[in-house]
Amino acid sequence: MSPSIIKNYSQLLPSHLSKPQLLLRKTILHSLELAITSVMPNNLMEKSLKIENEKLIVQKDEYNLKNFEEIYIIGGGKATAHMAAFLGKLLSKIPNIMYKGIINIPDGLEIDHLDLDDYIQINYASHPIPNKTGMYGVQKMLELIKASSKNSLIIFLVSGGGSALLPLPRDSIQLEDLQVINNLLLESGASIHEINIIRKHLSGIKGGNLARLLFNTSQGTLVALIISDVVGNDLDSIASGPSVPDPSTFNDVRNILKKYDLLEKIPSSISSLIEEAKINHSLETPKPGDKCFANVHNYLIGSVESAVNTIEDYIKSEGFTLKTIPNIMIGEARTFGKKIFEEFFTESNESYKRYTQFALLGTGELTVTLRENGIGGRNQEMLLSFLNQAKKEKIHYDFCLIAANLDGIEGNSKAMGALVDNEVCNQVLKLNLDIPKYLDHNDSNSMFKTLGTELITGPTGCNVNDIMILLKSRHSML
Repeated sequence: MSPSIIKNYSQLLPSHLSKPQLLLRKTILHSLELAITSVMPNNLMEKSLKIENEKLIVQKDEYNLKNFEEIYIIGGGKATAHMAAFLGKLLSKIPNIMYKGIINIPDGLEIDHLDLDDYIQINYASHPIPNKTGMYGVQKMLELIKASSKNSLIIFLVSGGGSALLPLPRDSIQLEDLQVINNLLLESGASIHEINIIRKHLSGIKGGNLARLLFNTSQGTLVALIISDVVGNDLDSIASGPSVPDPSTFNDVRNILKKYDLLEKIPSSISSLIEEAKINHSLETPKPGDKCFANVHNYLIGSVESAVNTIEDYIKSEGFTLKTIPNIMIGEARTFGKKIFEEFFTESNESYKRYTQFALLGTGELTVTLRENGIGGRNQEMLLSFLNQAKKEKIHYDFCLIAANLDGIEGNSKAMGALVDNEVCNQVLKLNLDIPKYLDHNDSNSMFKTLGTELITGPTGCNVNDIMILLKSRHSML
């Protein structure tokens, strides 16, 4: 495979590396590129969608397009532009099929290469803090829903990032209030699952409210095509589940805000809504079994598992004994970095010493509690914490560790993650770099930029869970 996906590929393979170290870096970077390719939205769409005899076939279900008077395409997320481009090409193959729609995508996303048609309007919106342009796009989507009938087909394209890219505050809440609470939550260390529970209850469309709006308007058919970026692939958490029943409650909202000491910091309009919901149960999101989901069909068409399967096949073919731990990457990033070192690198751990070549593959999404305004991201902070432990020890074998956000950008940096190995540990000692200082300032990217091992791809169009790959080799010690 061409190394063009990783833009700083040559920088990551300097000529002074030892042969074993160079081989590990090449193997791990190739694994990363294979992973990215496997979860490209067009590849995921192609596996789940096809058209035969004027029928749209989604996985094992068929929708006869002759039965629908109009087709509307709506949605939002980091991968949604690529999904829309594929869907447009698929539908354009059918004579006399008319469709139109609007999708919200992140500001700055390059789409010139996608060959999107003119029937699907592209609306740029802000992520991770919602803005007015995102709200405008959602309002336009609701205009299409209001124009729909029982004979309409609404195709809803959903991917990670949709929680911020599809903003529509409840009537009693201003957009500015959503922005304030989003900032508070992102800085609090709350998990993405916890953040999305709150987002659902403050939104006019999330938490199943889009399905409720459609049911109250026309009872048309909604087909949601969903790419997961959440741990466990819970559909109600992806983009905060606009078309999915919501098992969480306003009581959960209150408990989460209390847990992170935010009840006294949130805008008064949100406090009032939470209090009103105690007595006005109609404010609650629709639950499993609600009649509004009768004509709603949700399909998970992609997740990090596609990347995991691809990486597993490749790493095993390279002679590594592989251990895969799904959803291992949870909790505070710097705590997890220390944990990984203690479990897989300390002398007291004997479990993996018998293997000449050992690999660990993990997935998930870590959190960061912001203390300062440095430049970084969750995976880079985790790796920096790992490095803070590794620099104190003598590691008697070659290793290479990466962690990355497969959408290509994490935190407020331009990197998707970073790479750490023996050479990086040596460089830290040689340059006398103060890792605790970088950690204290949440400035992990500045550190890896100095070391030359940040991972740069730019936005990939993918959006699934993060991955971590560890390779350990004892060849150099034989």
